[in-house]
Amino acid sequence: MVFSSIVFLFFLLPIFLLVYYLVPSKLKNYTVLLVSIIFYAWGAPDFIFIVLLSMIVNFYTVKAMHQTARIGPKQILLSVSVIINLGLLLYFKYANFFIENVNNLIINLGVGSEVTWTKVALPIGISFFTFQSLTYSVDVYRKVHEPLKKASDYILYILMFPQLIAGPIVRFNWIADQITNRKETNDDRLLGFYRFVIGLAKKVLIANVMGAEADRIMALDVTTIDSTTAWIGILAYTFQIYFDFSGYSDMAIGIGRMIGFTFPENFNNPYVSRSITEFWRRWHITLGSWMRDYLYIPLGGNRVKTQRRLYFNLWFVFLVSGLWHGASWNFVIWGAYHGFFLILDKIFLLKLLEKSGKVFSTIFTFFLAMMGWVVFRIESFDTAMIYYGKLFA
Repeated sequence: MVFSSIVFLFFLLPIFLLVYYLVPSKLKNYTVLLVSIIFYAWGAPDFIFIVLLSMIVNFYTVKAMHQTARIGPKQILLSVSVIINLGLLLYFKYANFFIENVNNLIINLGVGSEVTWTKVALPIGISFFTFQSLTYSVDVYRKVHEPLKKASDYILYILMFPQLIAGPIVRFNWIADQITNRKETNDDRLLGFYRFVIGLAKKVLIANVMGAEADRIMALDVTTIDSTTAWIGILAYTFQIYFDFSGYSDMAIGIGRMIGFTFPENFNNPYVSRSITEFWRRWHITLGSWMRDYLYIPLGGNRVKTQRRLYFNLWFVFLVSGLWHGASWNFVIWGAYHGFFLILDKIFLLKLLEKSGKVFSTIFTFFLAMMGWVVFRIESFDTAMIYYGKLFA
């Protein structure tokens, strides 16, 4: 179920808000949890019990970890929690990708027979709730915040429907206190409603229109299109993906605000950035900060002995970031592309762009981001290369 659908806008959301505002405070979390389960089951009824079971197991694993004083058993329980969460993500999201590549390798080498495999369906929102589950485990382990006392509150944190499908990624320590103690004011409700309407307008009036044009052009035979058509197609997609993604984030933040939650901002006008480094401080902010704090810094971050290791850390993080977006090589290439320009920023590009002036650096960065969207949108590498050729024919 998407936020812009008739069912959500005219049935689920108004009924939910009406019930939520009428029930007593002690029942508000249960109301949000029930609607979140309905919301998830509507789109993925086959997976709801698997998701709930994994959450219950993770909750009690982390609870046991928190109650353990000795560092050895504590680390073992943390590892169990991480393995459970990453294992589900790797199996459901990347098993098909892995088997396909193994079979391609077998065919190309001409050895053995292909691996038989029943394709695995992908549960909706698994990338987002996996990252949130990991933040819960790691934050409790690091003693950033006490764990939640009730399993229902933990499931609510992971499965909360406003931010389940497209983020923002909400870290446990940011929202823990709001789960157990929050207040809704009329100002919050009005501001939340306004933010939701803005996000809905972005999605319906801009993203969907741009997306229709991008889909029309991308469906054409790429070998027959002219340069103008190719530019219109990638420009349409460039604005579609921003207004679609930021629109969903606005709607999530708005719904959250209407029920007393303050979710973090996820976008800050990324297309006015003056470098790729700045672009990633403005684009999908919660993913960037998650990757920084839970992957980049544990790898050593900037505190490494050699520049080579620094560049490797940057590049590796963006390879993972690309793969997180989808189980396909084009997403890995997209991540490597951005990692490459982040390394160039570190070496010389930032200084060069600072000297070039605001207008040039902004246009140049927008151009780089747009070129990256070609390989992000077109799954086939060969087709993407032909499309690049058409852009500059």
